[in-house]
Amino acid sequence: MNDIKDFLQKIERIFEEEQFVHQPEELYAPIDYTLRLGGKRIRPTLLMVANAMFGGDESQVRDAAIGIETFHNFTLLHDDLMDRSPLRRGQPTVYRKWNENTAILSGDTMFALAWRYFLRQPSPRLREVLDCFNETAIEVCEGQQYDMNFEKRNLVGIDEYMLMIRKKTAVLLAGALKIGALYAGAPAADIERLYQFGIHMGLLFQLQDDLLDAYGDVAVFGKQTGQDIRDNKKTFLPLRALELANEAQKAELLSLFGTAGVECGEDEKVRRVLAVYDQVDVRRDVEKIIAQEDSAAIGFLEEIALPAERKKPLYEMMEMLKGRKK
Repeated sequence: MNDIKDFLQKIERIFEEEQFVHQPEELYAPIDYTLRLGGKRIRPTLLMVANAMFGGDESQVRDAAIGIETFHNFTLLHDDLMDRSPLRRGQPTVYRKWNENTAILSGDTMFALAWRYFLRQPSPRLREVLDCFNETAIEVCEGQQYDMNFEKRNLVGIDEYMLMIRKKTAVLLAGALKIGALYAGAPAADIERLYQFGIHMGLLFQLQDDLLDAYGDVAVFGKQTGQDIRDNKKTFLPLRALELANEAQKAELLSLFGTAGVECGEDEKVRRVLAVYDQVDVRRDVEKIIAQEDSAAIGFLEEIALPAERKKPLYEMMEMLKGRKK
């Protein structure tokens, strides 16, 4: 069984070989641009790893891997438009480089192309694969709507937030694993364990992202820290900090995430919010939750009835995700 780096390299080669520009070029050039911006390629890698774990091979899931990554990048393209984000992976977003109409139409096309890639990948269990992909896509959209709803609300519960990130982030990782295992004809019980592993890995991934946004090393993390604070994002950190805070600290946070945050300037706002986070030690609290998600994920992985060597790439993926720091 190859290690996780081998799988990541295989996925990169697949995307280097695939042709994404067709006619009309005005429609497909933004798609090619988006898919060539790089990124972690976690989802297609997980799909391929899950397939190999249960005795599949690369040719069995090549198109499906492209399909899951095409869908993921479709969500990013539309997210950038909805969030008015100017940059993606250090480059101008599609709606900024072209225009909003192009971002909408090219994104819609990417969703359809994802389906085409799955349909090009024959399998006795294709109906189950497509059902999984479709349900995953719907849940991702539900998660995005919850996220937008939260922007209009002053108070959001931790349970609500965890449901949102489960749908917006975790289900796509879990779905990629499930699809790869389905193509390999894996037993239903092991597919469910693998899916639950993916859910907890996805929750860990997002909570780690929340933590790194506040405390990460810019040179390592690859983007400006404190951006969630600047954008008034209701991530796990401010929601948990509000639960831990005394009345004065709570008033400070609510004020900074309201009009006072605009008046004092973005850098000062970040400094003052982080000061409250430190006072209530929210970092330690989030790290505790991340450790719980890690333990839950590994627990499901250990229950899968395969030799440890077959599961090695997923253990390595977990270590890679936990090592994105600080």
